Amino acid sequence: MKLIGPFKQIVTLVNLPLRGKLSDDQLEIIANGGILVDDGKIIEIGNFDFLKEEGKHSQIELIDEEQICLPAFTDSHTHICFGGNRANDFAMRNAGKTYLEIAESGGGIWSSVQHTRNASEEELLKTTLERINSLISLGITTIEIKSGYGLDLENELKMLRVIKKAQAITEATLVPTCLSAHLKPRDFEGSSEEYLNYIVDEILPQVKKEKLSERVDIFIEKSAFQPEESKKFLLKAKALGFQITVHADQFTPGSSRIAVEVGAKSADHLEATIDEDIQFLANSETVAVALPGASLGLGEKFTPARKILDHDGILAIASDWNPGSAPMGNLITQASILATFEKLTTAEVLAAITFRSAFALNLEDRGKLEKGKKADFVTFITDNFQNILYQQGSMRAENVYINGNKTEKKL
Repeated sequence: MKLIGPFKQIVTLVNLPLRGKLSDDQLEIIANGGILVDDGKIIEIGNFDFLKEEGKHSQIELIDEEQICLPAFTDSHTHICFGGNRANDFAMRNAGKTYLEIAESGGGIWSSVQHTRNASEEELLKTTLERINSLISLGITTIEIKSGYGLDLENELKMLRVIKKAQAITEATLVPTCLSAHLKPRDFEGSSEEYLNYIVDEILPQVKKEKLSERVDIFIEKSAFQPEESKKFLLKAKALGFQITVHADQFTPGSSRIAVEVGAKSADHLEATIDEDIQFLANSETVAVALPGASLGLGEKFTPARKILDHDGILAIASDWNPGSAPMGNLITQASILATFEKLTTAEVLAAITFRSAFALNLEDRGKLEKGKKADFVTFITDNFQNILYQQGSMRAENVYINGNKTEKKL
């Protein structure tokens, strides 16, 4: 067993509930703390000197500098497997061009589809691993990654195979999600409903056969798939044994209700969610996932995070890192900004990027520093954990531990 410490502060997040609002005085903070780990799990957390005197450890990893320690972060919504670049989209959007005008000029999601289709598996693997390493350097050790820039059997499988190959290389936990229902591809000859049937009949059986993903997502929106056809699709995917999640209420309301009705694990975006649907969502087991990066990238309003928590909902925060609407990828910066606009406590933000976000991925073995949990944690050189959100992402993680082992710094 290995004893790691001492830390100026360990913020455990122990005893915080899964849902609802949180106050900062609910946070358990262990001063002069130590973490005893073995075989990738946390064995014990407490006062470093006491743990040292107990003598259960076979080695000690001393922390010489003044550091604080938190559970490692989970990013439960990303699109980091992609080819190409859409900086021109961002420039045109800021110059006043509409979504339709950008798409007609060769931009938009279809641009990413073309670049991703043209990229080889080797090229996609290289860039995806670079983005994974960037996230790890921020303290994120669990990362959801969607397909959705292939939009046909060959290229959707290519993306998911790349994610599987990346998992064999990286120490982080990757959670692949099949987002073939991102939008109907321009080269598909048929209706949206026929394309969704093509996904169910052709793509999902092969995904299951190769064990490439256990999750299915769909973008419900006027520009993508309509509510009724989406609901039928989600129920079919669920019947095939997939866990489901939904891109919901990004620009128009209503689809978060569908997510709840079909038993989706999460409803992500929610910028356009109306008050009555907030209550409906909060009364369910479906996690509300705020994506402030998309709000910042598009100049749209933020997810009503405060109302969701006040109605006792389960709130997670994720980056939505993608080449179009959310190219930043810095979860801490985004979460800090969302906290400012939505008046979220530090405890609420930390919960939303750790155990509540992990719950959105059906992972309840991480996100808190307590006995039996996965030994993933992150440290920062500071004497006060509040400085992390205060500095809005400019304070970088010092060390990131996965399964109790310090990761190599690759950036």
